[in-house]
Amino acid sequence: MNNTIAALSYDNMDATCALYVRSPSGRYKLASDEQILAAGRTAAESLVSQSSPVDQPIKVKQFFQAKLAGLGHECAAFLYLDSRFKPIRYIEQGPGTLSQASVYPREIVKTALRLNAAALIMAHNHPSGSTEPSMADLNLTKHLKSALALIDVRFLDHVIVTAASTTSLAEQGQM
Repeated sequence: MNNTIAALSYDNMDATCALYVRSPSGRYKLASDEQILAAGRTAAESLVSQSSPVDQPIKVKQFFQAKLAGLGHECAAFLYLDSRFKPIRYIEQGPGTLSQASVYPREIVKTALRLNAAALIMAHNHPSGSTEPSMADLNLTKHLKSALALIDVRFLDHVIVTAASTTSLAEQGQM
C-alpha cells in the first residue's frame, strides 16, 4: 500500500483530466491551474475543524499538503492551537524564495502570545520535491522549540510538504 498523499502541483497536473468552473453568467469554462489549486487550498479547511482537536497526524499532513504543495516558492505555515489542541488560526508567516523561507522565532513567539496559543504545528513546502529535512530545517526546529518552551507553548511537529508526500519530524523522532 502506498502511503503517499496525492496532491496537485504545477509539476504533476494531469492534462487529460479536465475540470470546469462556472462563470457568474452561468457558463462553464475550463478551470485554470490557479483556480484548481485555490479550490484545493479552500477545501483543505474541512480536514482541520476549529471545533475538534487536532489528533490525527494524517489529516494534519493532508491539510498542510493541500495548503502548500502547489506553491512554486517555499512558504512556512503555522497552525496555532489552544490548550485542547483545537485550531485557533492557520497563518502563512514565512513566504520565501525557490529554495528557502525566512522564519524568525521571535515573530512566531509574538504571534503565539497574541493568539494565546498553547501549542503549534509548523509546516513548510519544498518545491524541489524532496521531503528530506535540510540542516537549516533541523536547526530552525531546534531554535523554535527552545523559544516556544520559554513561554510554555508546545511545538508539536514540523511537517515538510511536497506535491507527492510529506515528512513529519515528530514521527522521525527529530523534535
